[in-house]
Amino acid sequence: MSGTKGLNRQQMADWVAREFQDGWIVNLGVGIPTLCSNTDIGGRDITYHSENGVIGYGGVAAEGQEDLNLVNAGGQNVVLNPGAAVVHHADSFGVIRGGHIDATVMGAYQVSMTGDFANWKLKGQKGGGIGGAMDLAACAKRVFIILEHVTRDGSPRLVTACDLPVTARGVVTLVATNYGLFQPTGDGFRLLEIAPGLTVDEIRAATGGALTVTDALKEIRTGQ
Repeated sequence: MSGTKGLNRQQMADWVAREFQDGWIVNLGVGIPTLCSNTDIGGRDITYHSENGVIGYGGVAAEGQEDLNLVNAGGQNVVLNPGAAVVHHADSFGVIRGGHIDATVMGAYQVSMTGDFANWKLKGQKGGGIGGAMDLAACAKRVFIILEHVTRDGSPRLVTACDLPVTARGVVTLVATNYGLFQPTGDGFRLLEIAPGLTVDEIRAATGGALTVTDALKEIRTGQ
């Protein structure tokens, strides 16, 4: 089964952004998580935080409207919402380490059924650094992960135990993949919502840990 089946990247980000509550400060990491700031969140007041010091930004800037000094964690030019601030890197980490982040959204290579995740180093990779991910994992009130359900060769990214260097253990609150929404339970993954065009059996076959299904399983509605 192809890693492109199910939700596209913006739809994955939209469904995580649906979980944000009014008044939250939300850190968005590199990759798919940056797309959460493009989501129409209605009347909710969400403050997006980037560890590089841009706090209170909005979506990616339209072509021709870019300010080269304003970028998110992925280096994309963004717009500022009313009340936004650009602060020193140390102050940005003060927000993180002070426990003020209600949720952080990060990408990952793997998530285990006990809520561990690995997102900074692949097998055989030399060098590299864990960066601010460890601060966010330790200090954010909730850790949401967005990732493709399987690798390019079809190997599962939701696994019994991570075999890559772990960023943090036991911290993942919610996992969104292109196949659905999942919750690590300690002894498996609970499927909360399923992407259109997929079956539970297909997802179970593509998941490395045990899979259970919520009694209230529903299909993710796209195009919202």
